[in-house]
Amino acid sequence: MSIGSVWPVIGLSRILRCLAVCLVGGLVVLVPSVGRAADLIGADQSDLIKSLLPTVVNITTSKVEPVAPPPAQMAGAATPSPRSAVPTTIKSYVGSGFVIDPTGVIVTNYHVVEDAFEIVVTLSDGTRLKGKMLAASRLADLALVKIDADHPLKAAQWGDSDTVQVGDQVFAAGNPFGIGISISSGIVSALNRDIQNSPYDDLIQTDAAINHGNSGGPLFNMKGQVIGVDSDILSPTTGSVGLGFAIPSSSAQFVAQRLQMYGWVRPSWIGVKLQQVTPDIAQALGMEQAMGSLVSWVIEGGPAAKAGLKVGDAVMQFNGAPPSDERALLRDIAHTSVGDSIILGVRRDGKMIDVRVQVEQWPRNQWDKFDAPAEATQPKITIPADLGLTMAPLTPDDRVKMNTGAIKEGVVIKAVAANSDAYEKGVVAGDIIVRVQDKPVATKAEVLAALQADRAAKRRYTLLLILPKARTLPGPKYYALQIGPQGE
Repeated sequence: MSIGSVWPVIGLSRILRCLAVCLVGGLVVLVPSVGRAADLIGADQSDLIKSLLPTVVNITTSKVEPVAPPPAQMAGAATPSPRSAVPTTIKSYVGSGFVIDPTGVIVTNYHVVEDAFEIVVTLSDGTRLKGKMLAASRLADLALVKIDADHPLKAAQWGDSDTVQVGDQVFAAGNPFGIGISISSGIVSALNRDIQNSPYDDLIQTDAAINHGNSGGPLFNMKGQVIGVDSDILSPTTGSVGLGFAIPSSSAQFVAQRLQMYGWVRPSWIGVKLQQVTPDIAQALGMEQAMGSLVSWVIEGGPAAKAGLKVGDAVMQFNGAPPSDERALLRDIAHTSVGDSIILGVRRDGKMIDVRVQVEQWPRNQWDKFDAPAEATQPKITIPADLGLTMAPLTPDDRVKMNTGAIKEGVVIKAVAANSDAYEKGVVAGDIIVRVQDKPVATKAEVLAALQADRAAKRRYTLLLILPKARTLPGPKYYALQIGPQGE
């Protein structure tokens, strides 16, 4: 149940992942819903929220991504040879999660940690710890991350999403836009939403503000129980417009427990393909109402075939009760214990019959084809000796033109490579390098020598003191720039 930064247009809206690119250079975001949270939740709930914050974590990931080709190449210029390396860069993203086991097991969305070669978890007290993905389900968009703390962590408590009703008050906790743990509140706007992320969609819709970076955070009920995992937003922009979606705890808890126990979801299976009976299909079948799930394929040798289920059967009941749709029927089957028997009420040739099917474990090799997590791409980036910066000494004329004030020596940045870490972090032509680490610099050679010393010391980042070309505040600013692939 993942969503990309921008998904295809649905009407006038777009489905967006609640995952944020880390923006460097002082991102300030106002979250009006935080004030609204106090109004809806009430002062008597503030202690509850404070008690729950230690269960919520911020997650920062590092991923290797291709660099976009220059405009000339995109316009049809000669393309590189297939053998030539595709230029890549490292980008950081932020998301959220919550502790489900005091030993340091955390639930988050799979799309938060997908392809990440480095995971850093920040606890509510500011402690930063390295995380490792234990297991994940791409289809469910859920993952387990493990951290090793020096003390037991406070774990969130699961609630029962099956008891949730439209209009119930809820509040979301997470890391919107990477600004830190924030609370927003609202109500449950709708249930059983299908935004076509998976065949099992059963999402809780809420108007509690969910933004980029909230992915993987908990949706709490007013008892402080997790009744959903915040995962998606529907918006014509990149921000929340009150259409947020969470994976219900009934599904999330099932997946998390299976991942902990088996390392994969290990769902049950009967070997059929189902589709919802639409009004048109109902008329074609001579049914008075559009109800049930039509069997469009039966796998030879599977449990359903052994039980006598046939193509063209319409499944109307599961163990005596009518599922709301084919997604609910698929979830009921998947959640049944392996080896148990289920009774399907089937409409065949205009008559109702019962078919008893003994469910089996979904064949692991078949399930892994579309649900196993992908291996993270390890960084293979050659960082240029000059960090992608074209530099020149600071001249007396430069000091006058750039109004450097008390700064008499430095190195002027003439250009910044588009695929460099400096570019990603907001360094621009016209900025002036004053120091590298603790050493003042006046020439390009001094900058390169300082960078070489940092690399020899096996540092992953170097600290540059830079006087910005455009200054809203007087004085220079420190930038931590990558000088070698992460994970060394």
